[in-house]
Amino acid sequence: MQVYVETFTVHKRYALTISRGTHTDTSLAWVRIEQEGVEGWGEACPFSVSDDYHQSLEDILTGLEVAKGLLRRYSAWDRQQIEARLVQEGIPSAARAAVDMALHDWMGKRLGIPLWRLWGLDLGRIKPTTMTIGIASPQEAQERALAWMKETQTQAFKIKLGSELGLMADQNMLIAVQEVIPLGSLITVDANGAWTVEQSLSMSNWLAGQGVSYLEQPLDRGREAGLITLWHESKLPIFVDESCFDSGDIPGLTDRVHGINIKLMKCGGLSEALRMIHTAKSHGLQVMLGCYSNTALGNTAAAHLAPWVDYLDLDSHLNLVDDPFSGAILHNGRLVPTDQPGLGVTLSGVLG
Repeated sequence: MQVYVETFTVHKRYALTISRGTHTDTSLAWVRIEQEGVEGWGEACPFSVSDDYHQSLEDILTGLEVAKGLLRRYSAWDRQQIEARLVQEGIPSAARAAVDMALHDWMGKRLGIPLWRLWGLDLGRIKPTTMTIGIASPQEAQERALAWMKETQTQAFKIKLGSELGLMADQNMLIAVQEVIPLGSLITVDANGAWTVEQSLSMSNWLAGQGVSYLEQPLDRGREAGLITLWHESKLPIFVDESCFDSGDIPGLTDRVHGINIKLMKCGGLSEALRMIHTAKSHGLQVMLGCYSNTALGNTAAAHLAPWVDYLDLDSHLNLVDDPFSGAILHNGRLVPTDQPGLGVTLSGVLG
């Protein structure tokens, strides 16, 4: 098994602002694994979950360099052994995700079958993906919502709140978006840990009256004890993202949240994401699939899991001006994998 790694940069059409900052471009790592004349692809995207925890591209590349040496001892069929070894060596989760993604892609291509069919899934169960609107002025938020509707015909939106200007600014922004989107649209809210318990309770109850479906990560990572109050008193279901990395985190959250957000970069790949889905469901929790600044490669990989989950937020690649990959097709707001083998991703542009 041979492993190749190269970096590339993609740029957003619209800058995305969340409570921790603004993002306009992202540099990622493209991982290719070759064996028996077949090549599997994966990607690793840097991410941050708090002011004191992030995985940089440098961290990822260092981990992939170690992984390259280890992987030469294995076959591409040895996913379980490879995953365990990478965890043992402390390889960052985003780097592990790229390797695991590439191994799944390789397997599907080697067998000539798309991943979703290998898992026996029903693509008809895939829910519409939300389109993200970052923190902005009311007018800018309206313009972004209108642009999303024009580009994708969507009626599902994820609104980022947690403005440094306070709760009134958050409320004004959401009301502005509601003025331009179709009545009955799916609306979810993500505060990215920007609020206190008191603010979260006040906003969750207000948001429930605005037709919002659920509130994601109201409290910062490390303040999970406060979620118990919200679980008992909020009129909205509470989901967590930054507070839940992998399946081991789920049992400790079952008495304080209603759902979790799984991201491949955060958990370490498709193998662990699948374990998280089954663990969460067995504990009565709902599941969403999310993304960071992933391209169509990463989001297509996640889309193969989509029939298993309740909500999707796999839109980052749709906001890129120079995505080098093509994969899952957006159809009636649903991101649907194709019938092509493996992940079904092709290189359609130039790596920048």
